[in-house]
Order: sequence, then C-alpha cells, then structure tokens
Amino acid sequence: MKNDILRTPLISGLLLMFVLSFETNMNAENPLKIPAVSAENIHQRGSYQNSKQKFESEKTGHVAFLGGSITEMNGYRPMVCAFLEKTFPETKFQFTNAGISSTCSNTGAFRTRRDVLSQGPVDLFFVEFAVNDDQDAGHSETAAIRGMEGVIAQIRRHNPYADIVMVHFINPSMLETIQQKKKPLSSSSHERVAAHYEISTIDLASEVARLIDAKQLTWEQFGGTHPAPFGNAICAAMIDKLLTNAWQKQGPRMKHASPQEPLDPFSFRNGRLIEIKNAKLNSGWTIEVPEWDSIPGSKRSRFTSIPMLCATTAGAELELAFEGTALGVFTVAGPDAGILEVSIDAGPFQPFDLYHNYSKGLHYPRSVVFDSQLKPGKHHAKIRLSEKSSGKGHAARIMYFVGN
Repeated sequence: MKNDILRTPLISGLLLMFVLSFETNMNAENPLKIPAVSAENIHQRGSYQNSKQKFESEKTGHVAFLGGSITEMNGYRPMVCAFLEKTFPETKFQFTNAGISSTCSNTGAFRTRRDVLSQGPVDLFFVEFAVNDDQDAGHSETAAIRGMEGVIAQIRRHNPYADIVMVHFINPSMLETIQQKKKPLSSSSHERVAAHYEISTIDLASEVARLIDAKQLTWEQFGGTHPAPFGNAICAAMIDKLLTNAWQKQGPRMKHASPQEPLDPFSFRNGRLIEIKNAKLNSGWTIEVPEWDSIPGSKRSRFTSIPMLCATTAGAELELAFEGTALGVFTVAGPDAGILEVSIDAGPFQPFDLYHNYSKGLHYPRSVVFDSQLKPGKHHAKIRLSEKSSGKGHAARIMYFVGN
C-alpha cells in the first residue's frame, strides 16, 4: 500500500512547499535555491540496477527508511519519496518509515526485523544513524560498526537484491571535527561498513562542512541537527544526484555479493527483540502499562500504551534464559531511572546505568547492551535493581530484551 506521505497533516506548510517544489521542479535549474552539491562527498559503490529494473518492469517497489528522529521527522525522507514518484510515475510504491527518535544503530539492528523486514522484502533502503551514534549513544567505533553492520547484513540477507544508500547527517560537534580536518567517529565507522558491503554513501556531513567553509551555506540556513527544509533539500539533491547517475548505467539485475567474512564477528547481524514475557519474575517486577500520568518527566506518545516490564524497588529480581552472543534491554529511562545489576551464566554481577544525559526531563528510549561477546549457544541471566542510582529513583521500564 502506498503511504500518502506528502499529504499528511504533520507536514508544515513550509516543508510541504519545499516537497512539492522538489517534486515538480527536480529537473529544473535549482528551484529551491540551494547551493550546488558536488560529487566529492557522494561515494558511489556497487550497482543500483536491481531497484531501477524492479520499479520499471514490475511497476511496484518497497522503499524503506531506518534511522532516528532525522528519519522519523518529515525531512529528507518525503523529498526522496517525491523524487522516486516523479522518476517512476507508473510505479506503485510502498514507503516504510522506520525512524524512531533518539535510537542508535544498535537499536536499529535489534528492531530491523520488526520495523522493516516485517513489511516485506525491501527494494531500496536508506539508513542514517551517524548523529545518534555520536551525540545520543556516544558509541565507540566497535559499537557503531556492530550496529550498522547488523542492519545492513539483515537487509541483504532478507533480500540479496536490495539496493542500499547510507546517509551521514551532521551535528555541531561533527561539523567542528570535520573543519579540523578530522573524521567523526560515528560516520567514519559507518563508512567502513559501507565499503565492506559495497554500499554507496551520502556524506552530507562533509558536504555541509565544505559548503560552509566555501561561504555558500551557513549552519543557520542548514537548520541545525534537525535540518530545516532547506538543509533537507541539500541531502535530497545529493541522493538525486547519486541515483540518477547510477541508474544511467546499464547492467543485469543480480544478487549483491556478500563479503566472505563480517567486518566484526560480533556485529548484530542476527539482532532481535526478545519478548519480556520470556522472563521469570522472581520478585518486584510486573508487566503492565505504566501509570504515566503519575510519573514525573515528559513522555513520547508512541511509548505510552506499551506494556512494559516494570520495577521501582531496589532488589527486584528476574531471570532470563536466552540464546545468542549478546544480551541487553530496550528501555525508556526517565528522571527516576535506576541501575541494573546483571549476572550472566553465574558470573559476577555487573552494574548498568539506565539513566541517560537526556533522562533528566524525558523518558528516553535507549538500548543498553550488557554483553555482546558471549559464546554462541544458550545462556542464563539474573537481573536485579541496584540499591544505587544516578537518578531520582530505582525504576526500570523495559520494552524488550535485545539479543543477537
């Protein structure tokens, strides 16, 4: 089913104007007055004949977008959808918006199956997590690679014909890093994954820095970390340039080659969400929809009707039998977030703080990974709430366990 993205009431009048202008005039001479984008920061790899031929011959296509708030918001995504509908006017598109604000590539890998693959094989896939891996999760290179590789490997395994585009957005600290002639950790880590899987990248971060240094753009014009329509149009123009060039080439429709070895053997290539009902509740835990009206801190509506595994008293304990090489939780952590103590396979209890920098006033969605380098096979975990806390309580509200 084709999503009516362009007509949704969530789109502001200004963005709607930009989207419709982009859709109507994409072949005109720069109707949005954005600076000309260069090919310097468009890294084309591999073939995109699979999506082109699917759209042209079968007149159908599934296009999915996975990322954080930059994907969830009505920004570059509807502009790309407009470009595709204009380029293939007879094609019936299914567009999947799998953006969830604040989520990182690790969470992305854990929820790829639920939020993307459950909608059917993807023909053209866009993914962005550079900003959230940087400022939200603060990931190491290893964590950023494990998350992004997990996403890419799952998409390609589900449909070996899937064409993929990776996009690197930008925040102020990443801009400063690039202007110092260095590479941001998150986007450079993701770039390693892209090169390993022969996936094209839109390095919007470096392009924005180039345009600012050339006095052709200001950070205010771009619109900040969550870009204004003007900034999103720059990203859409780069994607237009990439795909238009790639689709001019001729070639057969064929499966994408898979690397013989993963970039990281512990990447979340089999990332999954584990139902909370699988836990054995020893004491202090319940599965319920939290009484949000009585809990301090702002909430995002997408989470307020979800039954969660909840405990608020130190010492509350549960057990979980699981299989795989990783274990963690996908939780919302607010002002009262506590610390979980975790023992895997009768090992010593280790503390994992659920409280986040953004938890002070918000019940913040985040994945907390306890261990990502377990031996393959069956395991057993004991989890309890610590007497210690960085927040104003000892609360844990778990939506899913996560595994690999």
